[in-house]
Amino acid sequence: MEVKKRSEIITKWINDYCVKASFNPKSLIVGISGGIDSSVVSTLCAKTKRKTIVLTMPIKQIKSQHDLSLTHAKWLKDNYNNVEHHIIEMDKIFDSFSSVLSNFNNEHGYANSRARLRMATLYQVAAANSGLVVGTGNKVEDFGVGFYTKYGDGGVDISPIADCTKSQVWELGKYLGVSEKIINSEPTDGLWNDGRNDVQQLGMTYDQLEKAMTDKNDQNHKKYLEIRKKNLHKMNPIPVCTFNEE
Repeated sequence: MEVKKRSEIITKWINDYCVKASFNPKSLIVGISGGIDSSVVSTLCAKTKRKTIVLTMPIKQIKSQHDLSLTHAKWLKDNYNNVEHHIIEMDKIFDSFSSVLSNFNNEHGYANSRARLRMATLYQVAAANSGLVVGTGNKVEDFGVGFYTKYGDGGVDISPIADCTKSQVWELGKYLGVSEKIINSEPTDGLWNDGRNDVQQLGMTYDQLEKAMTDKNDQNHKKYLEIRKKNLHKMNPIPVCTFNEE
């Protein structure tokens, strides 16, 4: 599919959902990290001409990552008059959270808690603006290897690029005019103090993951399945204890 058509389909899909939604949303809320996924999604939201509120939510953020999010926010505001940007400084919130839970110290848990604190923030802003929280996950992350935080960045109202591979997201970014610095930056979830990127966490590049997802004979297919198996609890429906009342 041509990238122009893909962009138009997603933009129309967002608008159509807003029209059909039961509570008549007045705005679209997106958390931007300086990464390609959130940059593409926020731009597509802006293209709907609906009020688009983008939030930069730094928590102990590495400066280069934070700077990219600010660069993108400025570009959005310069190019779309329906965009509103807010910086929500979350260090104090996270410090308080960590302090209260100091008896339960766990690095991985705190990384996920950053994502969940941001999710709660997005929904508070959405509530104040009759808005929809728009997800930024792609197909590889959301339905391939489950590379997201359950009830964190996985907690959204709509997910416009969840049927797009990472390579298709990069293609959309180039088409939409997203900053080359963002397009060329190493993908990272921004949840770790040491700034580890996605490849370091997954052990595979997105190109390798995409090939392994679609080709059972690919040399990395077994490794892909191992990563996927660990995260199926995120992608499967919540287990429910059901009863046969007969």
